[in-house]
Amino acid sequence: MVYKVIGIMSGSSLDGIDIVFTELQDQGGTWHYEIMQATCLGYNKEWHQKLQEAIFLSAKDYLLLHTEYGEYTGQKINEFIDKKNLHHQVNLIASHGHTTFHMPERKMTHQLGDGAAIAAATQLPVVSDLRSIDVAFGGQGAPIVPLGEKLLFTEYNYFLNIGGIANISIHKKNEVIAFDICAANRVLNMLAEKIDLAYDDEGIISSRGSVNEDLLFQLNGLEYYKLPAPKSLANSFGTDIVYPLLTSLNLNVEDTLRTYVEHICIQIKNSLVVFKEEKVQYLFITGGGAFNTFLIKRLQQKLDEINFEIVIPAADVVKYKEALIMALLGALRWREQYTVLSSVTGATRNSIGGALWLGTEA
Repeated sequence: MVYKVIGIMSGSSLDGIDIVFTELQDQGGTWHYEIMQATCLGYNKEWHQKLQEAIFLSAKDYLLLHTEYGEYTGQKINEFIDKKNLHHQVNLIASHGHTTFHMPERKMTHQLGDGAAIAAATQLPVVSDLRSIDVAFGGQGAPIVPLGEKLLFTEYNYFLNIGGIANISIHKKNEVIAFDICAANRVLNMLAEKIDLAYDDEGIISSRGSVNEDLLFQLNGLEYYKLPAPKSLANSFGTDIVYPLLTSLNLNVEDTLRTYVEHICIQIKNSLVVFKEEKVQYLFITGGGAFNTFLIKRLQQKLDEINFEIVIPAADVVKYKEALIMALLGALRWREQYTVLSSVTGATRNSIGGALWLGTEA
């Protein structure tokens, strides 16, 4: 069976909307994919500010933004379809939305981007709200990509995504373990903004700095790192806990960035050390952080100590893996198959996640 799906992802780093048009094929339970078209549509200052400040809105204004962002997403999909000449080719849209509130301990998570508004704008079937059912079953609702990794990238067992939040998936025999490691690009970008840069390109600024051992000790001592998996992070961990700590010592930006890069690398290594073996194992890395040359170099130096070697795939997979997997999760939801694994999230059962909105006429 072949599915032609648009997958949409807006990450916590606030860099923009990732859009992938992919052809997915199921051959006897084995899935294959081809990324046909893909792009990242950067947010302008207005949308960047709206999304950044969404958590401070009144309930009414938040819901209005939910609808507005859904309409905006639908418009951007239509523009993508027009530009790439994809009319009458798309079977389904799967939109992750933009995460604002994430409180699994209270059985609540929310992503901006009303699926009904996207369906109305595109007049196509839309799957949205992919996390809520898992959270309702007592799960973390995150990470939700491991099932997609398991189905699409069968040759690897270890997956790291360095986005706004760094998260990891470990596939061992019939078990999948996955969890959020630490805040990553969202915090690095906030620091870069202090010197009027959108981000630290290739880690050049951080490479010029020095590690502040006092700050590093405080970062590594944060309570979250002591919690067992499954566990997940809200964006507020980076913005409300980590960032104030980083700025509390009034260090220059170079040293602060350098120290935080070191912290990220240490936490990634700590997440993998219990899986160390005599033979070399491979860590498949995607997300914007894979393009941070200095971070990747420093991470490999750390991973050499525990016999892991970094694998960075083709650029389109690095950039768009999560949007690609959203497309797959949408296809699975359409087929009424599991999209979230309870072994990953800690839910009481596997679940079929996503609300389905039929924008097509009967």
